[in-house]
Amino acid sequence: MYTVFMEMLLKKYFGYDAFRPLQKEIIERTLLGKDSLVLMPTGGGKSLCFQLPALMQKGVTIVVSPLISLMKDQVDALVASGISADLINSTLTPAQINAVMEQVKSGTLKLLYVAPERLASAGFLDFLHSITISLIAIDEAHCICEWGHDFRPDYRNLSLLRGQFPKVPIMALTATATPDVRQDVIKQLHLQDYQLFLSSFNRPNLSYEVFPKKDSLQLILSLLGNYKNQSVIIYCFSRNDTENLVGSLNRYGFNATAYHAGLSAKQRAENQNKFIHDEVNIMVATIAFGMGIDKPDVRLVIHHSLPKSIEGYYQETGRAGRDGLPARCVLLFSYADKFKHDYFLRHIRDDNEREKVQENLQRVVNYGDFSGCRRQFLLNYFHENYVKQNCGNCDGCNGRAPIQMPEKKIRNFLSVAVSSSPKSTIYDKALFEKLRVLRLQEAQKLHVPAYVIFGDKALMDMATKLPLNNVAFLDIYGVGNQKLTQFGPQFIAVIREHTKK
Repeated sequence: MYTVFMEMLLKKYFGYDAFRPLQKEIIERTLLGKDSLVLMPTGGGKSLCFQLPALMQKGVTIVVSPLISLMKDQVDALVASGISADLINSTLTPAQINAVMEQVKSGTLKLLYVAPERLASAGFLDFLHSITISLIAIDEAHCICEWGHDFRPDYRNLSLLRGQFPKVPIMALTATATPDVRQDVIKQLHLQDYQLFLSSFNRPNLSYEVFPKKDSLQLILSLLGNYKNQSVIIYCFSRNDTENLVGSLNRYGFNATAYHAGLSAKQRAENQNKFIHDEVNIMVATIAFGMGIDKPDVRLVIHHSLPKSIEGYYQETGRAGRDGLPARCVLLFSYADKFKHDYFLRHIRDDNEREKVQENLQRVVNYGDFSGCRRQFLLNYFHENYVKQNCGNCDGCNGRAPIQMPEKKIRNFLSVAVSSSPKSTIYDKALFEKLRVLRLQEAQKLHVPAYVIFGDKALMDMATKLPLNNVAFLDIYGVGNQKLTQFGPQFIAVIREHTKK
């Protein structure tokens, strides 16, 4: 019905020639005014499902988002693509909030991002009743569930939305949710006549590997050697582990910073900002870090310690390779880490809760012990039947040595594993580096992350196709009209200069 118009907007604003799986169907249902529950893996294109229909409807789309950094990243990316969007959160002054509200009332904004706690304010609800709302999109919707892996009490406020706005469609979106969590999201949000859109949880570009956690610093240093100047996240068990590892990495000449609950909110925000803006390339963190991080070019995620659950692990590894390019997920496995978790388990008074946490932990241990296809193990957890006999992108399928190996063989195993980096596209690497430098310069001028200008995938496309005019540049992945106008001349000039040599 709307296909031609939708595809025109997709290219004009987002620079894409085709929709990803399920995006078109979700958008069409939204345009009919119907509720949806969208489960898509990280990097699967969830945001476009509410961003594009916002351009096609009267009024404003309200996007509920849990983190200030996520809101800002998405708003920056939308504005860079020529889409009118803004946010309201605790960092704004009352005067700034009023200015944003006036933009909404005048009809100039198409998307407004808000924090969940804002919806508990009577004054803000009055404001929402005074405007035309085309859609309420709830990002990270699993946060409403008490037994989900990232429960946020403020998300309980969202249960009031259906009663307040009975005729406005609701779209709930999340990257990971077990069947129990899905049902609770549906119940809490009072979704009506909804459709569940369940995308495959498979991320073919991610490789999964488990290494024995012995001499972990040397192992991590060896892994990082393959990812110089590329974005890496390392998850640790505790604040002390985090700080110790940051200190060690920086002594060895790497550029790392920390993120954990022991730091002040200001310091956490500063460190996160440095990582997002590529001022540091290695983030060492507890699980407090990462939710809502839109950075698409994380090439390696290392779990220095055993995660608490498969669901949490999948969410954390999902921060790698959001741009669809090859990325690596490594777990350092040790039974000693399980004993650390067991210590805290004993302090959980509620028997049912303790049993649930214990079950989740045991599944992670089973994953570490597993000798088959790790992708199949992970997808089975989410009730997805992965039928391939060999995924070709995990240590179980690539015929590497099993985890239980004599200590003397560990270094040989590591050298083989580190050298077998994922396959990548053939492109002019020298030109890619020049384009990266230009991208960073443009981003610094606008005070936005580099990936807001162009993702690595776009730069690789440029370094492959070598566009020398506007028509050719518009054919590059992620280049829409606004980016052609704003950045085309600078990037084409660099490509022209490079191709003369």
